[in-house]
Amino acid sequence: MNRIFSGIQPTGNLHLGNYLGAIRNWVGLQESFESIYCIVDLHAVTLPQDPAELRHNVREVTAGLVAAGIDAERCIVFAQSAVPGHSELAWLLGCLTPLGWLNRMTQFKEKAGKRRDAAGLGLYAYPVLMAADILVYQATHVPVGDDQKQHLELSRDIAGAFNRRFGVDFFPLPEPQIFGAATRVMSLRDGSQKMSKSDASDYSRINMTDDADAIALKIRKARTDPDPLPGTPEGLAGRAEAINLVGIYAALSGGTEDEVCAKYAGEMFSTFKADLVELAVSVLGPIGAEMQRLKGDPGYIDRILRDGAERAGAIASRTLAEVHAIMGLAA
Repeated sequence: MNRIFSGIQPTGNLHLGNYLGAIRNWVGLQESFESIYCIVDLHAVTLPQDPAELRHNVREVTAGLVAAGIDAERCIVFAQSAVPGHSELAWLLGCLTPLGWLNRMTQFKEKAGKRRDAAGLGLYAYPVLMAADILVYQATHVPVGDDQKQHLELSRDIAGAFNRRFGVDFFPLPEPQIFGAATRVMSLRDGSQKMSKSDASDYSRINMTDDADAIALKIRKARTDPDPLPGTPEGLAGRAEAINLVGIYAALSGGTEDEVCAKYAGEMFSTFKADLVELAVSVLGPIGAEMQRLKGDPGYIDRILRDGAERAGAIASRTLAEVHAIMGLAA
């Protein structure tokens, strides 16, 4: 079976964008791939973190994954820092990665801004660690969004460079796992901005831990416009908030935007929002309730993470033993 690897930042406050954009897809992938899902706390510390909050967030994200349907017995779920092989392979691969390749990475430029000289090495070398995350498990596929395509291309380049340098066919070149129509969930208060936990207004997002009342209130308060819904998605042009809500409805229902527009053609948003509330609560309510239950049992979450780290570590150790042999390093 092909092996898939994906990671998620332990940022806390998982929201609808995280669920529709990544987690829901991961649940489906476990049916057809050997799946490894990692909470990437080493990536998180490229920026300042409060230690207690970071540990809390790792547990919260784990609870969210399991509540959403990730089977921790079938899949491997673990914290990145619990498997030292990530860091070791990142160093070895970094020794083969030209600076010119890293200089082309746009995310470093965006995150460092005008203070590039003050940015940490970790932020600059982030893509090499990402390559190590994937390659230490010899993953064949990686789910990617638009913001990670460049990093996956670099991972393929690094894998190819290793194979050529040592005359081996050891690392697979990981393929992007593309989903039919990417669900890009925007803020409920501003349709031009992505839904984010960093937004000052909690009404801008639906958190995965929100109960039915909170979900209903946020959808009712979501910004819209006074015009009725059109019969086709083309009629939504220039209506960012309307596009966002129609897209959310389509994603939660498993339908298409064409089907949503056809169903609600000519209806006002008051009617549409009432139905969206019912749909969102039916999908997200059970996930939020289970997530809250799991958060109340940190011992169980810690057991999932320990078991996942042991299983991931066994795979990583085998990979590194072979890398050592190939590179002539100590056994």
